[in-house]
Amino acid sequence: MTDFDLVLKCWGPVEADYTAHGGLVLTRLFTEHPDTQKLFPKFAGLAPGDLASNAAVSAHGATVLRKLGDLLKAKGDHAAILKPLANTHAKQHKIGLNNFKLITEVIAQVMSEKAGLDASGQDALRKVMGVVIDDIESTYKELGFTG
Repeated sequence: MTDFDLVLKCWGPVEADYTAHGGLVLTRLFTEHPDTQKLFPKFAGLAPGDLASNAAVSAHGATVLRKLGDLLKAKGDHAAILKPLANTHAKQHKIGLNNFKLITEVIAQVMSEKAGLDASGQDALRKVMGVVIDDIESTYKELGFTG
């Protein structure tokens, strides 16, 4: 079974409720790594206690997880999906590469707790995201962005 397949076998619960899982992911990311919250201007002023109940946080988290689902289902053939994402994250949002590593760990934790992603699945997610992050870095370099 490929790394993509190991993650996808637990993707069903995430896909069934992107909003709830996305809210959990971003709330945990912002709570465990408070500096990341500042990267999202519309969330910068939210108190930590208000994150979990904020509909906009959950909606953006859902967007993140939908895109991750698209990347997983592409099973490595993701240039058409990833290139525009890398462009906007470099040019508009100015998101450093380390932030993708941080959210990878949070997604692994949430999927472990809520979708049954075991240790080998978490390792597979890290490997898949390692490839994705390397490809984002390549685009960043093409753009002259030192994320």
